Amino acid sequence: MKIETANSENRTKPNVLETVKRFLLGNHLRGFVIRICMYILLIDLAFVFLYPFIYMVTTAFKSPEDLVDITVNYIPKGFYIKNFIAAYRSLNYNTGFINSTIVTTFSVIGHLISCSFIAYGFARYKFPGRDVLFAMVILTLIVPVQVLIFPLYIQYAKLGLINTYYPLIVPTYLGFGLRGGLFIFIFRQFYLGLPFELEDAAKVDGCNAFRTYWTIVRPIAGASTLVSGVLAMVWHWNDYFEPNIYINQSARYLLPANLPNMYAMMRRAPTDEMKTDEGELLTNGAVAMAGTFLVILPILIVYLFLQRKFMQGIERTGLVG
Repeated sequence: MKIETANSENRTKPNVLETVKRFLLGNHLRGFVIRICMYILLIDLAFVFLYPFIYMVTTAFKSPEDLVDITVNYIPKGFYIKNFIAAYRSLNYNTGFINSTIVTTFSVIGHLISCSFIAYGFARYKFPGRDVLFAMVILTLIVPVQVLIFPLYIQYAKLGLINTYYPLIVPTYLGFGLRGGLFIFIFRQFYLGLPFELEDAAKVDGCNAFRTYWTIVRPIAGASTLVSGVLAMVWHWNDYFEPNIYINQSARYLLPANLPNMYAMMRRAPTDEMKTDEGELLTNGAVAMAGTFLVILPILIVYLFLQRKFMQGIERTGLVG
Protein backbone atom coordinates (compact mmCIF):
# COMPACT_ATOMS: atom_id res chain seq x y z
CA MET A 1 0.00 0.00 0.00
CA LYS A 2 2.80 2.41 0.80
CA ILE A 3 4.45 1.71 -2.52
CA GLU A 4 1.20 2.35 -4.41
CA THR A 5 0.63 5.59 -2.48
CA ALA A 6 4.12 6.83 -3.27
CA ASN A 7 3.68 5.99 -6.93
CA SER A 8 0.34 7.81 -7.05
CA GLU A 9 1.90 10.89 -5.45
CA ASN A 10 4.71 10.82 -8.00
CA ARG A 11 2.16 10.62 -10.79
CA THR A 12 0.15 13.50 -9.32
CA LYS A 13 3.06 15.97 -9.03
CA PRO A 14 3.93 16.00 -12.73
CA ASN A 15 0.27 16.40 -13.55
CA VAL A 16 0.02 19.47 -11.31
CA LEU A 17 3.22 20.91 -12.76
CA GLU A 18 2.00 20.21 -16.26
CA THR A 19 -1.29 21.96 -15.53
CA VAL A 20 0.50 25.05 -14.18
CA LYS A 21 2.83 25.03 -17.17
CA ARG A 22 -0.07 24.85 -19.60
CA PHE A 23 -1.82 27.69 -17.75
CA LEU A 24 1.22 29.94 -17.86
CA LEU A 25 2.65 29.08 -21.24
CA GLY A 26 -0.09 27.08 -22.92
CA ASN A 27 -0.06 25.65 -26.40
CA HIS A 28 -0.14 27.58 -29.66
CA LEU A 29 0.43 30.96 -27.95
CA ARG A 30 -2.71 30.70 -25.85
CA GLY A 31 -1.11 30.61 -22.42
CA PHE A 32 -1.59 33.24 -19.77
CA VAL A 33 1.97 34.59 -19.85
CA ILE A 34 2.08 34.65 -23.63
CA ARG A 35 -1.22 36.50 -23.79
CA ILE A 36 -0.04 39.09 -21.27
CA CYS A 37 3.18 39.65 -23.23
CA MET A 38 1.27 39.99 -26.48
CA TYR A 39 -1.18 42.46 -24.93
CA ILE A 40 1.70 44.56 -23.60
CA LEU A 41 3.37 44.53 -27.01
CA LEU A 42 0.14 45.50 -28.79
CA ILE A 43 -0.54 48.30 -26.29
CA ASP A 44 2.99 49.64 -26.83
CA LEU A 45 2.56 49.55 -30.61
CA ALA A 46 -0.83 51.24 -30.34
CA PHE A 47 0.71 53.97 -28.20
CA VAL A 48 3.45 54.56 -30.77
CA PHE A 49 0.84 55.12 -33.49
CA LEU A 50 -1.64 57.05 -31.34
CA TYR A 51 0.82 59.33 -29.54
CA PRO A 52 1.21 61.84 -32.42
CA PHE A 53 -2.57 62.12 -32.73
CA ILE A 54 -3.03 62.52 -28.97
CA TYR A 55 -0.28 65.14 -28.87
CA MET A 56 -1.87 67.02 -31.77
CA VAL A 57 -5.33 67.12 -30.16
CA THR A 58 -4.14 68.12 -26.70
CA THR A 59 -1.78 70.79 -28.03
CA ALA A 60 -4.51 72.24 -30.26
CA PHE A 61 -6.54 73.19 -27.19
CA LYS A 62 -3.67 74.84 -25.30
CA SER A 63 -3.64 78.56 -24.69
CA PRO A 64 -0.45 80.62 -25.20
CA GLU A 65 0.04 80.49 -21.42
CA ASP A 66 -0.24 76.67 -21.39
CA LEU A 67 2.41 76.39 -24.10
CA VAL A 68 5.03 78.13 -21.94
CA ASP A 69 3.88 76.57 -18.66
CA ILE A 70 6.21 73.66 -17.85
CA THR A 71 3.60 72.15 -15.52
CA VAL A 72 1.21 71.60 -18.45
CA ASN A 73 2.24 68.49 -20.36
CA TYR A 74 -0.74 66.84 -22.04
CA ILE A 75 -3.98 68.06 -20.51
CA PRO A 76 -4.44 71.84 -20.92
CA LYS A 77 -5.88 73.92 -18.11
CA GLY A 78 -8.73 75.00 -20.37
CA PHE A 79 -10.01 74.56 -23.90
CA TYR A 80 -8.71 77.50 -25.95
CA ILE A 81 -11.15 77.56 -28.88
CA LYS A 82 -9.47 80.59 -30.45
CA ASN A 83 -6.80 78.29 -31.87
CA PHE A 84 -9.38 76.55 -34.05
CA ILE A 85 -11.02 79.82 -35.10
CA ALA A 86 -7.66 81.30 -36.11
CA ALA A 87 -6.71 78.12 -37.97
CA TYR A 88 -10.08 78.00 -39.72
CA ARG A 89 -9.72 81.57 -40.97
CA SER A 90 -6.07 81.38 -41.96
CA LEU A 91 -6.58 78.08 -43.83
CA ASN A 92 -9.33 79.61 -45.96
CA TYR A 93 -11.09 76.44 -44.90
CA ASN A 94 -14.31 76.68 -46.90
CA THR A 95 -12.55 77.12 -50.24
CA GLY A 96 -9.89 74.54 -49.45
CA PHE A 97 -12.49 72.02 -48.32
CA ILE A 98 -14.47 72.38 -51.56
CA ASN A 99 -11.31 72.08 -53.67
CA SER A 100 -10.12 68.99 -51.80
CA THR A 101 -13.56 67.39 -52.01
CA ILE A 102 -13.73 67.91 -55.79
CA VAL A 103 -10.27 66.47 -56.44
CA THR A 104 -10.69 63.56 -54.03
CA THR A 105 -14.15 62.58 -55.26
CA PHE A 106 -13.31 62.53 -58.96
CA SER A 107 -9.96 60.85 -58.31
CA VAL A 108 -11.53 58.04 -56.28
CA ILE A 109 -14.16 57.46 -58.99
CA GLY A 110 -11.41 57.35 -61.61
CA HIS A 111 -9.37 54.83 -59.65
CA LEU A 112 -12.35 52.54 -59.06
CA ILE A 113 -13.40 52.54 -62.72
CA SER A 114 -10.03 52.18 -64.43
CA CYS A 115 -8.15 49.99 -61.94
CA SER A 116 -11.01 47.52 -61.65
CA PHE A 117 -11.28 47.21 -65.43
CA ILE A 118 -7.53 46.79 -65.93
CA ALA A 119 -7.30 44.24 -63.13
CA TYR A 120 -10.12 42.20 -64.67
CA GLY A 121 -8.12 41.88 -67.88
CA PHE A 122 -5.00 40.78 -66.02
CA ALA A 123 -6.89 38.22 -63.92
CA ARG A 124 -9.29 36.62 -66.40
CA TYR A 125 -7.59 36.78 -69.81
CA LYS A 126 -4.37 35.37 -71.18
CA PHE A 127 -2.56 37.43 -73.81
CA PRO A 128 1.07 37.86 -74.93
CA GLY A 129 3.11 39.98 -72.55
CA ARG A 130 0.54 39.86 -69.76
CA ASP A 131 3.06 39.00 -67.05
CA VAL A 132 5.50 41.63 -68.28
CA LEU A 133 2.83 44.32 -68.26
CA PHE A 134 1.68 43.34 -64.78
CA ALA A 135 5.29 43.46 -63.58
CA MET A 136 5.46 47.02 -64.91
CA VAL A 137 2.29 47.84 -62.99
CA ILE A 138 3.89 46.53 -59.79
CA LEU A 139 7.01 48.52 -60.63
CA THR A 140 4.99 51.73 -60.36
CA LEU A 141 4.60 50.95 -56.64
CA ILE A 142 8.37 51.02 -56.23
CA VAL A 143 9.21 54.07 -58.34
CA PRO A 144 8.27 57.25 -56.42
CA VAL A 145 6.37 60.00 -58.19
CA GLN A 146 9.26 62.40 -57.47
CA VAL A 147 11.30 60.55 -60.10
CA LEU A 148 8.68 61.17 -62.79
CA ILE A 149 7.47 64.60 -61.77
CA PHE A 150 9.83 66.58 -64.04
CA PRO A 151 8.77 65.01 -67.39
CA LEU A 152 5.15 64.96 -66.23
CA TYR A 153 5.26 68.66 -65.41
CA ILE A 154 6.72 69.46 -68.84
CA GLN A 155 3.97 67.52 -70.61
CA TYR A 156 1.19 69.11 -68.56
CA ALA A 157 2.70 72.56 -69.11
CA LYS A 158 2.71 72.01 -72.89
CA LEU A 159 -0.95 71.03 -72.68
CA GLY A 160 -1.77 74.13 -70.64
CA LEU A 161 -2.96 72.12 -67.63
CA ILE A 162 -0.88 73.81 -64.93
CA ASN A 163 -2.98 75.52 -62.23
CA THR A 164 -5.84 73.14 -62.98
CA TYR A 165 -6.93 69.93 -61.30
CA TYR A 166 -6.58 67.86 -64.47
CA PRO A 167 -3.02 66.64 -63.70
CA LEU A 168 -4.37 65.23 -60.43
CA ILE A 169 -7.60 63.71 -61.76
CA VAL A 170 -7.04 62.59 -65.37
CA PRO A 171 -4.29 60.00 -64.61
CA THR A 172 -6.64 58.16 -62.26
CA TYR A 173 -8.97 57.41 -65.18
CA LEU A 174 -6.04 55.85 -67.06
CA GLY A 175 -5.05 53.43 -64.29
CA PHE A 176 -2.08 55.56 -63.25
CA GLY A 177 -2.65 58.30 -60.70
CA LEU A 178 -1.64 58.17 -57.06
CA ARG A 179 -0.78 54.52 -56.19
CA GLY A 180 -2.92 53.22 -59.03
CA GLY A 181 -0.77 50.09 -59.27
CA LEU A 182 -1.79 49.05 -55.77
CA PHE A 183 -5.49 49.29 -56.59
CA ILE A 184 -4.98 47.20 -59.72
CA PHE A 185 -3.26 44.59 -57.58
CA ILE A 186 -6.10 44.58 -55.02
CA PHE A 187 -8.79 44.08 -57.66
CA ARG A 188 -6.72 41.45 -59.47
CA GLN A 189 -6.31 39.41 -56.28
CA PHE A 190 -10.07 39.36 -55.83
CA TYR A 191 -10.84 38.46 -59.44
CA LEU A 192 -8.37 35.57 -59.36
CA GLY A 193 -10.49 33.88 -56.70
CA LEU A 194 -13.70 33.92 -58.76
CA PRO A 195 -14.78 30.75 -60.60
CA PHE A 196 -14.64 30.86 -64.39
CA GLU A 197 -18.13 29.40 -64.47
CA LEU A 198 -19.40 32.96 -64.04
CA GLU A 199 -18.10 33.95 -67.47
CA ASP A 200 -19.24 30.66 -68.99
CA ALA A 201 -22.78 31.16 -67.73
CA ALA A 202 -22.75 34.76 -68.99
CA LYS A 203 -21.69 33.62 -72.47
CA VAL A 204 -24.56 31.14 -72.54
CA ASP A 205 -26.92 34.02 -71.75
CA GLY A 206 -25.47 36.03 -74.64
CA CYS A 207 -23.32 38.51 -72.69
CA ASN A 208 -20.19 39.87 -74.32
CA ALA A 209 -16.94 40.38 -72.39
CA PHE A 210 -17.65 43.95 -71.31
CA ARG A 211 -21.23 43.23 -70.26
CA THR A 212 -20.04 40.22 -68.28
CA TYR A 213 -17.57 42.40 -66.42
CA TRP A 214 -19.93 45.32 -65.81
CA THR A 215 -23.12 43.49 -64.87
CA ILE A 216 -21.85 40.28 -63.25
CA VAL A 217 -18.25 40.48 -62.03
CA ARG A 218 -18.05 44.16 -61.09
CA PRO A 219 -21.03 44.19 -58.68
CA ILE A 220 -19.65 41.31 -56.59
CA ALA A 221 -16.30 43.06 -56.10
CA GLY A 222 -17.71 45.17 -53.28
CA ALA A 223 -14.92 44.34 -50.83
CA SER A 224 -12.16 45.34 -53.25
CA THR A 225 -14.09 48.47 -54.22
CA LEU A 226 -14.47 49.55 -50.61
CA VAL A 227 -10.83 48.93 -49.70
CA SER A 228 -9.51 50.69 -52.80
CA GLY A 229 -11.97 53.55 -52.39
CA VAL A 230 -11.04 54.22 -48.77
CA LEU A 231 -7.31 54.06 -49.44
CA ALA A 232 -7.60 56.31 -52.50
CA MET A 233 -9.74 58.77 -50.56
CA VAL A 234 -7.25 59.04 -47.68
CA TRP A 235 -4.19 59.33 -49.91
CA HIS A 236 -5.65 61.89 -52.29
CA TRP A 237 -7.04 64.00 -49.46
CA ASN A 238 -3.69 64.07 -47.63
CA ASP A 239 -1.51 64.42 -50.73
CA TYR A 240 0.67 67.50 -50.61
CA PHE A 241 3.45 66.94 -53.14
CA GLU A 242 1.64 66.84 -56.50
CA PRO A 243 -0.96 69.56 -55.76
CA ASN A 244 1.84 71.81 -54.58
CA ILE A 245 3.73 71.22 -57.85
CA TYR A 246 0.87 71.69 -60.30
CA ILE A 247 -1.17 74.38 -58.53
CA ASN A 248 0.30 77.81 -57.80
CA GLN A 249 -2.85 79.90 -57.35
CA SER A 250 -3.92 80.25 -53.73
CA ALA A 251 -7.61 80.24 -54.68
CA ARG A 252 -7.16 76.69 -56.04
CA TYR A 253 -5.12 75.32 -53.13
CA LEU A 254 -6.21 72.12 -51.46
CA LEU A 255 -6.36 71.98 -47.68
CA PRO A 256 -2.96 70.31 -47.09
CA ALA A 257 -1.29 72.92 -49.30
CA ASN A 258 -2.67 75.70 -47.09
CA LEU A 259 -1.05 74.36 -43.92
CA PRO A 260 2.49 75.70 -44.56
CA ASN A 261 1.01 79.09 -45.47
CA MET A 262 -1.09 79.55 -42.34
CA TYR A 263 1.17 82.05 -40.60
CA ALA A 264 1.75 84.03 -43.81
CA MET A 265 -2.01 84.32 -44.35
CA MET A 266 -2.49 85.43 -40.75
CA ARG A 267 0.11 88.18 -41.12
CA ARG A 268 -1.26 89.24 -44.51
CA ALA A 269 -4.86 89.70 -43.36
CA PRO A 270 -5.02 89.60 -39.56
CA THR A 271 -8.37 89.72 -37.79
CA ASP A 272 -9.38 89.89 -34.15
CA GLU A 273 -10.17 86.17 -34.25
CA MET A 274 -6.51 85.46 -35.03
CA LYS A 275 -5.20 87.39 -32.03
CA THR A 276 -4.84 86.71 -28.32
CA ASP A 277 -6.55 88.81 -25.68
CA GLU A 278 -3.38 90.93 -25.60
CA GLY A 279 -3.61 91.62 -29.35
CA GLU A 280 -0.78 89.34 -30.50
CA LEU A 281 -1.13 87.02 -33.49
CA LEU A 282 -1.67 83.36 -32.65
CA THR A 283 1.39 82.19 -34.57
CA ASN A 284 2.32 79.29 -32.33
CA GLY A 285 2.40 75.51 -32.35
CA ALA A 286 -1.11 75.21 -30.93
CA VAL A 287 -2.64 76.92 -33.97
CA ALA A 288 -0.59 74.70 -36.28
CA MET A 289 -1.91 71.61 -34.49
CA ALA A 290 -5.46 72.96 -34.64
CA GLY A 291 -5.09 73.52 -38.38
CA THR A 292 -3.72 70.01 -38.88
CA PHE A 293 -6.64 68.56 -36.94
CA LEU A 294 -9.14 70.51 -39.05
CA VAL A 295 -7.52 69.24 -42.25
CA ILE A 296 -7.74 65.55 -41.29
CA LEU A 297 -11.11 65.83 -39.52
CA PRO A 298 -13.36 65.20 -42.59
CA ILE A 299 -11.42 62.14 -43.69
CA LEU A 300 -11.30 60.88 -40.12
CA ILE A 301 -15.08 61.09 -39.79
CA VAL A 302 -15.60 59.20 -43.05
CA TYR A 303 -13.14 56.50 -42.00
CA LEU A 304 -14.80 56.02 -38.62
CA PHE A 305 -18.09 55.28 -40.36
CA LEU A 306 -16.45 52.83 -42.79
CA GLN A 307 -13.95 51.24 -40.40
CA ARG A 308 -15.76 47.94 -39.82
CA LYS A 309 -16.57 47.34 -43.48
CA PHE A 310 -13.05 48.41 -44.42
CA MET A 311 -11.48 45.77 -42.17
CA GLN A 312 -13.88 43.15 -43.50
CA GLY A 313 -12.91 44.14 -47.02
CA ILE A 314 -9.20 43.79 -46.17
CA GLU A 315 -9.84 40.19 -45.09
CA ARG A 316 -11.93 39.31 -48.14
CA THR A 317 -9.49 40.70 -50.68
CA GLY A 318 -6.72 38.42 -49.47
CA LEU A 319 -4.37 41.20 -48.38
CA VAL A 320 -3.92 39.50 -45.00
CA GLY A 321 -3.31 35.87 -44.22
